[in-house]
Amino acid sequence: VQLQASGGGLVQPGGSLRLSCTASGSVYFARYTIPWHRQAPGKPREFVARIDATGRTVYQDSVQDRFTVSRDNAKNTGYLQMSSLKPEDTAVYFCNGVIGPYDYWGQGTQVTVSS
Repeated sequence: VQLQASGGGLVQPGGSLRLSCTASGSVYFARYTIPWHRQAPGKPREFVARIDATGRTVYQDSVQDRFTVSRDNAKNTGYLQMSSLKPEDTAVYFCNGVIGPYDYWGQGTQVTVSS
């Protein structure tokens, strides 16, 4: 199973980006919990948000009301819609797929918020 985050880039403060997390090699994507994490330079990786198989979502307090996590099981893809971006949101964003005891990570995508 492979997961790949994409959609990062350079955006001005207050702007928006939508990240995608595409899974390949598994027919059980609909059963996965899809968490998003991020890691800023010199800082530990931190939890951002997640969506489980039932569609239930959880957010870190600092992104609540600005970020929205969703999924399209038909496309084997999860999404992280980010709005009202701040410079402190600058980080490499990762997604992973969790099912039972298995936790699959992919390469991240860089998000830079700067004027």
